[in-house]
Amino acid sequence: MRRADRLFQIIQVLRRSSKPVTADAIATELETSKRSIYRDIATLTGQRVPIRGEAGIGYVLDGGFDMPPLMLTSDEVEAAVLGAQWVAGRGDPALARAARDLIAKIAATVPEKLRPVLLEPAVASAPVWKHEVETLDMSRVRAWIHAGRKLRLHYADEQGNETLRVIWPCLVGYRETKRLLVGWCETRDDFRTFRTDRVVEADFLDDRYPGRPAVLRGKWYTRVAAERAAWEAAGCPPPQ
Repeated sequence: MRRADRLFQIIQVLRRSSKPVTADAIATELETSKRSIYRDIATLTGQRVPIRGEAGIGYVLDGGFDMPPLMLTSDEVEAAVLGAQWVAGRGDPALARAARDLIAKIAATVPEKLRPVLLEPAVASAPVWKHEVETLDMSRVRAWIHAGRKLRLHYADEQGNETLRVIWPCLVGYRETKRLLVGWCETRDDFRTFRTDRVVEADFLDDRYPGRPAVLRGKWYTRVAAERAAWEAAGCPPPQ
């Protein structure tokens, strides 16, 4: 992580907490050393960022820092909060943390008249009762999708039969408590969808696959639309 990005993330960590946050906790979340956090805090206070606290006790960010009010309507605020709530409850750890940061950012920047819409929303996502256990690093998977790199999956199907697949990942989908990884399977020479909780092991390969991830996603969306149209033309509900 670049130092400029780390400085910004420190502000986000402090912004979303109502209690003092220790340098140790910040260092753990940002995967760096406490010494680096102490230096960064000193840099931020030197730039007049209103951070109060001290080593061993923790730090807090004074309210009303930095951003002008966002020009959002009440509907936009509730839409953003609803989406962020859903991701916070169902996304991988990195996305869930980002969703909570988003809510904290909105709370810090919306005009006072919109604050009740954020703090007491009239909409909410359903609670998640059970998370499927998975070993796959979804944050890294998303990075590989953006980079257009291949994955080698050791995958177990519903019956427990295990296969080894090399895929071109292009999309992570969500179905309640399950995550789905969509990609072109070199073994099947076709698109396949894999439940991430059934991935036994994954190798993140350096090889890039042909074309751009966006093009591959477009082809998959076209395939899904055609299959859905065929099911509807036959008078049958499409498979879920």
